[in-house]
This record gives sequence, structure tokens and C-alpha cells, in this order.
Amino acid sequence: MGCEHPHVVVTGTSSGIGQATMRAAAEAGWHVFAGDRVDTDRPTRESGAGLITPIHLDVTVAADINSAVDAVRSHVGDAGLHGLANIAGIGIPGPLEIMPLEQLRQSFDVDFFGQVAVTQAMLPLLRPAKGRIVFIGSLIDRLSIPFMGALATSKSAVAALADTWRQELAPWGMHVGLVEPGFISTGADEATKARIDRLLADLPDDQAALYGDSFREMTQRGYATQTSGSTPEGVAQVILAMLTDSHPKDHVLTGSKAHVGALVGKLPSTLQDLLKRKAFGLPDPDSR
Repeated sequence: MGCEHPHVVVTGTSSGIGQATMRAAAEAGWHVFAGDRVDTDRPTRESGAGLITPIHLDVTVAADINSAVDAVRSHVGDAGLHGLANIAGIGIPGPLEIMPLEQLRQSFDVDFFGQVAVTQAMLPLLRPAKGRIVFIGSLIDRLSIPFMGALATSKSAVAALADTWRQELAPWGMHVGLVEPGFISTGADEATKARIDRLLADLPDDQAALYGDSFREMTQRGYATQTSGSTPEGVAQVILAMLTDSHPKDHVLTGSKAHVGALVGKLPSTLQDLLKRKAFGLPDPDSR
């Protein structure tokens, strides 16, 4: 007898929003294929009403994606896959002028090309079940922030990706949605802060003279806002709603300051820049 649960693949389940979504879906009765690029030693286990099956999945590695597809296909068979939540992501901060291109490419490899590769590979399994796809954008795809250019550009690309695929897959009754979180405290905030502190400490003198003070001030204020942000569990519930609602929304803003930030993103650019300079303690134009 086949598995009676609906099935969903969730990427990035080692922490944060991915882990919260994995747990929420299992508690709601889904069989979750939990993509994790690090920890796959966890046994298949019951969790609430559903199941969790760990799969090794680095979204930038083709062999991992192919193995994940094989594992899912062998289990779901002709019934197909009911959902895909593309959550794996990376945030690389820093001034664009001095950011090594390999870091910018890494941001796009994980946040954009990895999402495309996983979705392309899973689509033949999703189509028979009219499966739904959820992408994770960010408030930053509506409101760019200084020193977060790598994330802003990759998440903007993801937003366009979700809109394009929503239109292309509509003839098969497949919904594609975009969740745009604001400030979310993922539990990895201290590790992120430590990584930024190391980056600042390692800046060569000429680069530190250009950006050190501004980058430090902006990240300190951003860290304070991030740590007081919403929980990943709230975002997970939004993702679960996109997978289950009879009339799912196409775009959903969620989390701390998301709606306020989206309104700021509609203001004229000169006013936006002024507000962001004040919020992050950045230098005035033509002040250096």
C-alpha cells in the first residue's frame, strides 16, 4: 500500500525558516523530504501526523539534485509530488565595490540558480499531482539596503522567477507563490554577526578607509533589528498556507517591518535614500 500522506520537498532544513517549515508541514500531516546539505544522519521519523525523510541536498550540486529526485520518485510513484518549498539561501553582506566576484556568484548560485535547478528537476514529479511551488524572496527585493546588494539582487531575480513560472505553469493547474519575509530572527543571528565582524577586521586599510565605519554602523543597527524580528515559525505557517489553501495568494509579505518596508519602497527614491541614511546612520551625499 502506498504512502497516504501528501508529499513535499523542503530545501534548507538545517536551520531557520527551512527547519520551521519542515516541522510545520510534518505536524500538518505531510511527508516531508527534508533537503539538508550538512546533516542527513537523522533517520526517517514520524513527526506529529506526518513523516520526515532527510535527503542530502546541496542545491548547487547537480548530483545531489539528481539523487534527491530519484529518492522522491521511487517513493511517490505515479501519484507525484504535491509541493516544493525552495527555502535554501545565503546572505552575503558587504560593499559591492570591494566584494569579490566569487562571493557574488556564490550568492546567485545558491539563491537563484540553485532554485532554478531544483525546480526544473522536480517539475516532472510535481505536474501529475498539480503540485505547488513556493519561493522565498525578501522584503529586500522591494526595498534595497546599502551593503546588502548581493542579497537584494539575487532575491529580486527570485521574485521575477516566481512570477514567470506562475504564468508558465498555470495551464497545468500548478500554483507558484512568493513569500517575502521582513526581519526574521532565525537563530543564526550571532553567527552572522561574527562573520560580519571578521569581514570588517580583515578589510585592508584602503578599503576600511572607504567603507569600514559606514559598514560597521549599518550592520550594528541591522543586527539589533534582526534579533528583535519575527520567528521562523510565522513564516513557516505562511508557506504552509500557500501549499494548502484552496485559493493561495501569489505574493505574501510577512514578518517584522515587512509591510512598513514595502510602503517605504513605493516612495520616491530620493526620499527612500534619506530615510535609509537616517535609519542606518550613513553619511550624507557628497560628504566625503
